[in-house]
Amino acid sequence: MPQQWDKAALMEFLVTQAGLPEEDLPESLDVTFADIGLDSLAYLQLQSEVAGSVGVELPADPPPGFTLAAILETVNLELSARGAV
Repeated sequence: MPQQWDKAALMEFLVTQAGLPEEDLPESLDVTFADIGLDSLAYLQLQSEVAGSVGVELPADPPPGFTLAAILETVNLELSARGAV
């Protein structure tokens, strides 16, 4: 199991599984899925990816303003709490 889920893994997911064109990848992680044109289905795919790859459950209903940075923080805080980091 990975010790940490990083920006590269998140960006790879956005391109390969969520269908975001590489040229549309955000420069900053301070954006939400809606900000980059992705919908709730893409978020559900991300939930499944994170659960499968690192064993962390993301919230079923993301809170308003749940940015890509917050997603990484959520995942990595959980991994850290488990003693994986």
